[in-house]
Amino acid sequence: MPYRIEPGRDLANEVRAVATGQFEDAIEALEKRPEGLHEAIHEARKKFKRLRNLYRLIGSSAKTFRRSENQRLRDCARTLSRVRDATALIETVAHLSAHAITDDEAQTLATVREVLERRRDEIAATETDLEGKVAAVIAECRKGIDALGKLKLPSKQGHGGQLLAKGWRQGLERAREALEACKGDGHGEAYHDLRKAAQAYWMNLSLMQPLWPSAFAAKRDAAKRLVDLLGHEHDLTILAGLFDEEAEIFGDGQGQSFLLAIIIRHQQELRRQALTLAGEVFADHPRREAQIIACLWAEAKAVGRDGRN
Repeated sequence: MPYRIEPGRDLANEVRAVATGQFEDAIEALEKRPEGLHEAIHEARKKFKRLRNLYRLIGSSAKTFRRSENQRLRDCARTLSRVRDATALIETVAHLSAHAITDDEAQTLATVREVLERRRDEIAATETDLEGKVAAVIAECRKGIDALGKLKLPSKQGHGGQLLAKGWRQGLERAREALEACKGDGHGEAYHDLRKAAQAYWMNLSLMQPLWPSAFAAKRDAAKRLVDLLGHEHDLTILAGLFDEEAEIFGDGQGQSFLLAIIIRHQQELRRQALTLAGEVFADHPRREAQIIACLWAEAKAVGRDGRN
């Protein structure tokens, strides 16, 4: 099912339908695995991110539900994370290789990629209970679907729009706070927070696109570009962090210094681009955007876009 809430319909029913669809997509990916197990795990974890975002958007009116289901989804993602995270590091180096500016840099990155591929294979070899973990996650997905029956949301006229507007505003306020932190000391955690906020905004724009298709599509495209930039930046932070945890796999000190210099140079460029784009993506005031969401939802309710008045 598409990650969409249809305006004009009962909000609780829409949330249940969207969430059920995401759980079912995750189950199907883990069971059928058309592109292999590890790609299926990657797909399932993307569904869990969407679910957590959906529950965050409506969370102020369902705090107990959100708390318990957020924990379920976090545990599911962590259960399946180890090999996928190791694979993501390889993809990070592949992305870096596309930006190598000398033959020496290209050779260094090719060597690092081989090292990380061996590391991933060693991690995969120790995951002897992976099938059991997948089965446990599928079972939790089914419990998550059952739990949706307990979800209660406002049903009175106007309350649904106000709830969505509140979640929308809170998400944008988090984004603006993270953006200001990045402009200040600019540490890695601030950029990680900005990435999470940008990802939430992109998902919310997808979720609510039927409210204003043309405008939200343009905003969503810009938000997705920002998510990609910050995603690459975060991957480089993780790769650099591996120097502290497993420095020995990167060879001697000279090789490590050379690789770290490549990482820092590209990370600084990504941060520069991301800050410029983030200023555009989050230019509108959170309260103003939230008011627009509430008004559009009320209008959709009034005209009955699903065919009902």
